[in-house]
Amino acid sequence: MMEAFVWSEVLLSVYIISFLIGLPANLLALYAFSVKIHSKPLPTDILLLNLTVSDLLFLIVLPLKMYEAASGMEWHLPSFLCSITAFTFFSTIYTSSLLLMAVSVVRYIGIAFPITYHRLLKPVYAIVISAVIWFISAAHCSITFITQHHPSLSTKNSSVCYEDFTEKQLEILLPVRLEFFFVLCLVPLLICVYCYMRCILILYSRPRISRLQKQKAIGMALGTLAVFLICVLPYNFSHLLGYFQGVSPKWRYYTLLLSTFNTCIDPIIFYFSSSAFHCNSKKSIFRKHALTIAKLQRQPISSGSV
Repeated sequence: MMEAFVWSEVLLSVYIISFLIGLPANLLALYAFSVKIHSKPLPTDILLLNLTVSDLLFLIVLPLKMYEAASGMEWHLPSFLCSITAFTFFSTIYTSSLLLMAVSVVRYIGIAFPITYHRLLKPVYAIVISAVIWFISAAHCSITFITQHHPSLSTKNSSVCYEDFTEKQLEILLPVRLEFFFVLCLVPLLICVYCYMRCILILYSRPRISRLQKQKAIGMALGTLAVFLICVLPYNFSHLLGYFQGVSPKWRYYTLLLSTFNTCIDPIIFYFSSSAFHCNSKKSIFRKHALTIAKLQRQPISSGSV
């Protein structure tokens, strides 16, 4: 009994801290990106705006998780709220990981292929990518509704929300979670690692880029990777172990606390993203290199004209 009490108290404390810090920070980020998008939105601006919205949706349902933790992990609210809470809680986690992956790809293209990057600056591309990411995460996390409401799987009079699964539920849920681990976690992580490592190598190979700019961009890349490894990977690793053990690990809720803290860290990423990878400033890494290549491409034409 004491273990369950301490467990719920830890969860409640982390939820409250994350809510108090994350909500104002993400509201400020939402305002900043909303203003920016009305002028000249860049692909990263649109993707980071979606990441902010994802974090805010997570924070909106967090008070319901607080109530659950304060009630000793028992669910005394209507069952439909449980379904909505579970769906929003988990889908926003995966939406964030996929958006972080998309941001890493955009940054890599901007550094490695600046001409191509400037051809893809139309907002419609980033909007379509964001919509696809929302659809993928929502489609995957619809398993929360299926598990709780499908006639052959649902359990009545349950005092908990999306926990204590039956054997029938686990037969469906555990393989789906395994697919989550590979498709929504491992693949985005590997893509992020590749893109950011390539960015670091490319930046160090260019002598014209100042040391300060290199340090900012590299620090941003390593920081994003650290967030992915610390806040996203541990929870998804519980899916892998749970599949081979044939159970839903109880300790996965502790790994979820790291994902909860991610809502406080993301606004910091947003701030450094706009300073280290800003593409429309005169000191931009992307713009400098792109303009240099563009000038070189125009030289034969101008020299050949009379």
